[in-house]
Amino acid sequence: MNTYDDDDIEFDFFDEPETVEATQRRRLPRLEMPGGGRGGERPPRPPRPPMQTPTGLVPLARLVGLIAIAIAVIVGLVFWVGSCEGKSKQSEYRSYAAKVRAIATADTALGRTFANEFALPGLKESDLESKLQDYAQQEQQAFQQAQQIRPPGPLRTIHQNLVDAIELRAKALAGLGDTLAQAGPITSKNQTSLQAALTDKAALLTASDVVWEQLYTLPATQTLHDQGVTDVIIPSSQFVQNTDTVSARAFGVILTTLGGASTGGTPSGKHGDALVSVRALPQGTDLSTSSSTTVKVTTDLAFVATVEDSGGFPEINVAVTLTIDAGGTPIKKHQTIALIEAAKQKQVTFTGFQLPTTAYGNPAKVTVDVSPVAGEINTANNSATYTVLFTLP
Repeated sequence: MNTYDDDDIEFDFFDEPETVEATQRRRLPRLEMPGGGRGGERPPRPPRPPMQTPTGLVPLARLVGLIAIAIAVIVGLVFWVGSCEGKSKQSEYRSYAAKVRAIATADTALGRTFANEFALPGLKESDLESKLQDYAQQEQQAFQQAQQIRPPGPLRTIHQNLVDAIELRAKALAGLGDTLAQAGPITSKNQTSLQAALTDKAALLTASDVVWEQLYTLPATQTLHDQGVTDVIIPSSQFVQNTDTVSARAFGVILTTLGGASTGGTPSGKHGDALVSVRALPQGTDLSTSSSTTVKVTTDLAFVATVEDSGGFPEINVAVTLTIDAGGTPIKKHQTIALIEAAKQKQVTFTGFQLPTTAYGNPAKVTVDVSPVAGEINTANNSATYTVLFTLP
């Protein structure tokens, strides 16, 4: 066994190089931190910023403002669009009414021409037939024009009633012309049946007025009211101004006149009309042919002429004219008596006078003339002239 000297024993394991694990466990020196801290010293904390108001309320306020502006813009657009639609609707109905008014005006004028045709002196059957056919063609054109009108949606059904009314007029006028043409010469044998046939055809004219007014004008006007359309008037049209002109008695008179004209003669029997009197209203004073009459001029000044059938037969479409000569251009007014029975009296009223300044303080002349009827021989009592002094009330 070897013995070793204690001094010879060397403990060099302490001088061995450090292992990896030891190196990892060794604490590294602290780096200097910003602000002067080093090693294990904790650097001072930076000062806190000052307290600020929460910024979340500002975006919220902005959002609310934007929403309010958007709502205002939308409401403005709605009102603007509504205003445009209202103007467009108003324009559409106004344009429609204007187209109908053109037809209504022409129809009303044609009705007056139709009625006056029977009062023409020397009326002949062939001439009347031709004119009735011409009137029928005019009404047929009006019928086609009415069909071509495109009414606003709510009026489409009602507009058809207007078309129907015009069609009735066209059929009536064509039927009257055809009835006369097919009857041949008017004689005492066919006059009664012809009178009934003409009256039947003419009834369509009266019916057309009822259809136009009751089934078109009134409901169309109510529709405009329901649609909120203002300042637009649905036109009316009355073809027959006085139903007496298309009555059986009136056609009897016409046929009697036509019968005399067709043979180159005059209606048989006594025919004639006479002017009975002229009264100034509202004061109610009768004018005189022998002395001057003072007439107070008011806004409702009127003259009423009384006419009598001085013959033995009824007369139709008796024309009466009033003329005022007070300096300057004479003022003329016209009226028509649709039918007057034998030995009966009828009155016509003249209104709407605009007298010139020369009418005051000077005598004026008022003349009333009653046009002669077919077969009338004595016309001495058909007119009269009166001296009048116009004064202010």
